[in-house]
Amino acid sequence: MPPPETMYCAQQINIPPELPDILKQFTKAAIRTQPCDVLEWATEYFSALSKGEALPVKERLEMPMATQKTDTGLTPGLLKILHQQLAHKEIFTKEELLQKWKGLCLPIEQLDTILAVGNFDENFDWMQFLALGCSALGGTIKSALKHACEILTEEHEGDAAQIPFDTFRSLYTYLAHLDGEIPKEQTDSFLLNLQEIAEHHGGMVQPSHFTSLCSM
Repeated sequence: MPPPETMYCAQQINIPPELPDILKQFTKAAIRTQPCDVLEWATEYFSALSKGEALPVKERLEMPMATQKTDTGLTPGLLKILHQQLAHKEIFTKEELLQKWKGLCLPIEQLDTILAVGNFDENFDWMQFLALGCSALGGTIKSALKHACEILTEEHEGDAAQIPFDTFRSLYTYLAHLDGEIPKEQTDSFLLNLQEIAEHHGGMVQPSHFTSLCSM
C-alpha cells in the first residue's frame, strides 16, 4: 500500500532567495542563445554556473546566417562563446572542445570537418581552431578575418571591431598557409602594407584596413 501523500503548508516550503533571479537570468540567456536542444544546453549552462566558468550564452539574439540551410550550425555568436570558454587555456584537448561543442547543440559533423582541415592532434592551439571556425563562417580568408576581428575585439558594441596587428598576422599567416595558393612574397607584401596602416591606428587592425588589399 503506497504511503499517504505528505501535505505541506506555505510556511514549510523554503524558497532560496536567489532562485527567482537565477531562473530569470537563465530564461533571458535561453532566449538570446536559442539552443535547439534546451535540456542539453541547460545542463551545460548550470554546470558552468556552478563552476564559475564562462556561460554558454550569446551576447545578443542572432539570426541564422544566410549561408546556412538551417539554424543549427556554427554562428559568430556561438564561436564567440567557445572563445570565451576555451581561449584562456591556449592549449586544450579535443575532449574539452567536444564537451563545449555539444553543450551548444552544434552538429558533430561540422566539428569533425574543422578538425580534419586543421589536421589537429589530441592537444591543439585555440587560436588556430578559431581561425578555422571563422573560415567555416565565411568562404574566403577576407571574410574569415572579418569575423575574427568581430569576435576578438574588445571594443564596445557599435565601435569599429579591431584586434592587435600581431594577432591578425598570426591568424592570416595560418589561414594563408592552409590555403596553399597564396605565394609567400604576396603574403609578406600584404602584411607589410597592413602593418604600415596599423601603425597609424595604435597597432590595431580593423576590417576596413584589409578589405581593399588584394592578396586575400
